[in-house]
Amino acid sequence: MTNSPLRVVVAKPGLDGHDRGAKVVARALRDAGVEVIYTGLHQTPEQIVEAAIQEDADAVGLSVLSGAHMTLFRKVIDLLEQRDASDIVVFGGGIIPEADMPELKEMGVARIFTPGATTVEITQWVRDNLARD
Repeated sequence: MTNSPLRVVVAKPGLDGHDRGAKVVARALRDAGVEVIYTGLHQTPEQIVEAAIQEDADAVGLSVLSGAHMTLFRKVIDLLEQRDASDIVVFGGGIIPEADMPELKEMGVARIFTPGATTVEITQWVRDNLARD
């Protein structure tokens, strides 16, 4: 049996067109040995979930700067549950108010990284929280 690398789908849901942060995180994860599938800009939650399932992803990392984080994270989590893929961990980052963090956690978002989070912090969290047996 081989010890395959972790697989993470990095996605930019919705109308937000700013993907520099998502690309930096994707590159950092790749450099840390994670297989990264970057879906590109303007992805629907349906497209993101389909990619995660097709790619046999361990996690989905959403980058949301548009203010639509509550709706977008909820939709991705709901679709993963509907597709019997709730074992895929959802985490993310972006411009997300501290006041929204408890509700995001309650809906099933494993972790939110806000501006200022380092790539070392993100890659370490991925390694620590998605580790395979």
